[in-house]
Amino acid sequence: MHVKKNDIVIVIAGNSKGKEGKVLKVFPENNRVIVEGVNIVKRHTRPSQKNPQGGVVQKEAPVNSSNVMIKDPKSGEATRIGYSRTKDAVSGKKKVMRISQKSGEMF
Repeated sequence: MHVKKNDIVIVIAGNSKGKEGKVLKVFPENNRVIVEGVNIVKRHTRPSQKNPQGGVVQKEAPVNSSNVMIKDPKSGEATRIGYSRTKDAVSGKKKVMRISQKSGEMF
């Protein structure tokens, strides 16, 4: 999956097209993500001990991960992600780094 938790993403399709937000949760088995402030739904809840008032609660619903792209840290536009294998100078271990396809910036 090209998106990880805490990534800043831009929605490229759907009702929330053009909005951006932080990824709060990732569901790789369903290929879905929850993005902060995107795809808000209203949930009618009955009173409980946790919420004694009950009523209508607004919360984010999952969005398909194919409808979001990562925001480029340099230009601020939506970008695809590439992967690069680098060798750590200190420990000598190989690492996989994510790279922006537009600017070449590492994540």
